[in-house]
Amino acid sequence: MTTLSPAGSYDPAATTSGGLTGELARLEAQADLSFPEELRILHELGLDPAHGPLVEVGAGSGAVTRRLRAAHPDLAVTAVDIDPTLLSHASDCGATLLVADAAALPLPDASAGYVLLRYVLQHLADPLPALREAVRILRPGGRLLVTEVDASCWGLADPAYPELASIHAKLSQAQQSAGGNRTIGRHLTRLLRTTGCTDVTLRPFATTNDDRPTADFAPHLGPGRLQPLVASGALTLAEFALAADRWNRFRTDPNAYVMLLGLTAAGTAP
Repeated sequence: MTTLSPAGSYDPAATTSGGLTGELARLEAQADLSFPEELRILHELGLDPAHGPLVEVGAGSGAVTRRLRAAHPDLAVTAVDIDPTLLSHASDCGATLLVADAAALPLPDASAGYVLLRYVLQHLADPLPALREAVRILRPGGRLLVTEVDASCWGLADPAYPELASIHAKLSQAQQSAGGNRTIGRHLTRLLRTTGCTDVTLRPFATTNDDRPTADFAPHLGPGRLQPLVASGALTLAEFALAADRWNRFRTDPNAYVMLLGLTAAGTAP
């Protein structure tokens, strides 16, 4: 998941308290946590290296690109991002790197077998230009693959802390104010159909701490994502301290349970 358009809501240097270095670590941890399940769904939705190449739009630091190439070394991949600094960290992926806007890809018509947009649309005020570009570069019969979240059903946790609801809402509000949309998941199938895609399908995938240590969920549930809101004045120090305390309680509770839900939609290019 990464940068896309100058009007997008994602700023890699301001997403975590650690600046760009912290965000690079978060992207790796995020991909490590959920990509095995994401890859399983991509296979179910038709990903086959024999029908490449694949263009990954919003590839950022290459966290997913590396894993795609490791799973399918014969799959030709072009990794696209608008942020050259972020994309430079993908230089070890074995992919072709391309600095470009998702809505204006310098790639020929009908030149790709797959286009993957992972956690991209939630950062765009208008996702349709990026989706239409993806369809343009797909061969007829190629597959558009889009992975996203929907804030209304993204995470389930037990114990839950109702006192954190207003704090987490501020994270979504900040993204919305910057032109993003954390409820984009519910719109995926309609968006793909609007671009002319056929055979549109939606698949959920889940990651839980029955399979991974609770600490591995820190990039999503830990307080690090909230620190930039403190710096901007959107969150008070008291609210941040409350969130940090509840995360520490959760991660040390042997009976705590968390499930993170993602959504992948696929459509066939006309």
